[in-house]
Amino acid sequence: MQILNKFYIDGKWVTPNGTETLDVINPADEEAYAKVVLGTAKDVDLAVASAQKAFPTWSKTSRSERLEVMGRFLAAYHARLDDIAKAITEEMGAPAWIASAMQAPVGLGLLTSDIETLKTFEFTEQRGNSMVVREPVGVCGLITPWNWPMNQIFCKLSPALATGCTVVWKPSEVSPVSAQILMEIIDEAKIPAGVVNMVHGDGPVVGNAIASHPGIDMVSFTGSTSAGISVAKAAAPTVKRVAQELGGKSANIILDDLDAQGFAKAVSGGMQTMSINSGQNCNAPSRMLVPAVRMQEALKIAAATANAIQVAAPNTEGMVMGPVVSEAQWNRIQDLIAKGIEQGAELVAGGLGRPEDLNRGFYVRPTVFGDVTNDMAIAREEIFGPVLCILGYEDEEQAIEIANDTLYGLSGYISGNNIDRVRELAAKLRTGMVHLNGATPDFTMPFGGYRQSGNGRERGPDGFDEYLESKSILGYAAE
Repeated sequence: MQILNKFYIDGKWVTPNGTETLDVINPADEEAYAKVVLGTAKDVDLAVASAQKAFPTWSKTSRSERLEVMGRFLAAYHARLDDIAKAITEEMGAPAWIASAMQAPVGLGLLTSDIETLKTFEFTEQRGNSMVVREPVGVCGLITPWNWPMNQIFCKLSPALATGCTVVWKPSEVSPVSAQILMEIIDEAKIPAGVVNMVHGDGPVVGNAIASHPGIDMVSFTGSTSAGISVAKAAAPTVKRVAQELGGKSANIILDDLDAQGFAKAVSGGMQTMSINSGQNCNAPSRMLVPAVRMQEALKIAAATANAIQVAAPNTEGMVMGPVVSEAQWNRIQDLIAKGIEQGAELVAGGLGRPEDLNRGFYVRPTVFGDVTNDMAIAREEIFGPVLCILGYEDEEQAIEIANDTLYGLSGYISGNNIDRVRELAAKLRTGMVHLNGATPDFTMPFGGYRQSGNGRERGPDGFDEYLESKSILGYAAE
């Protein structure tokens, strides 16, 4: 069994102050395959001191110097892709094909994108006789979840490095093995000591210590909305900047101008997207809105798609769906499926319990509910599993009303034949992102949401903005 008993602080592997350990459970077989030592507030103090010590030098490096360091980081990460993918499969149950094709490579994509952004990013702007200088915010506390381990850290770490900030990172205690490998990569890339520090631990102890620490100038958190509220409260007394990417309950509007083939493609694609990563995606299109007169057509297509999804062990050949990450997550999904049935939604695929041929592991049946109303628990709460809710609408106005009737506002999806109509509807959605007709992600575009889906943006130039302060120098160009 692998024992993770070292933290990465000041460019060295150090022994934690804490001694409490946590089993790392493989969700495919429910067996512990690693142990991680949980950190303490004292470990956070040491990491912050290291980041503070490194900041004066790192913050004054040139663009070319940071590009050189990030280039080494990119090469070192590329060399360990297989190790990262294997770890993600074991710690969170991501099928091998997802881990190899999506989970691990997303780190390459984000780092490459931020390297390109850094090459031309403007850190100064002259306005009349004055100058605006954009400087690194300082020491940044990064708190990331388990569902896309490399995506979540690179959305934060890459722009922090690019802008000259130093970092204290708490990865999820559920996915610490891939985090440990990433620190090995940081070490191999010879990123200067103290620029990146990592402390394992849980949210109530290490996460709270980071959020509340007076030596941390900014905290970036990704996770549930409830946990994000706790982070914001802990950060408030020190008036530090807080950027948050939180939950979602995104609407997927399928318009009435699609012919049978186009409609089938949109409905089937929506259900397939819900099964990616076992539905554990904050921007999942979990509320599908279809014309009420086509509800039965949609249910038939979605049910057939769900029933065709193969749920199997993560190392099974082919494009299978693996387990959800933990027993707690499995229980939450089961509770919400039960609520959907209790509140009168029509269950047309999946349902309670594991798939029939799996009696061990945290596997969920791909599930479809029809005739859902927007006041039901399954339409209001983020399920974070492969559960699709299909709601009917009478006209476009009602579709937009239903889509926006949520506490969240992370993403939205619209499919239709008339691009002008689709664009017009996109402008009416109160969300941080909208995908039109199956558009794929773009690493240069801002990622984030409205309302309880968070604040701030990640990725691209907008992601750099979160890690910069603006200084006005008046009279800079005066004679």
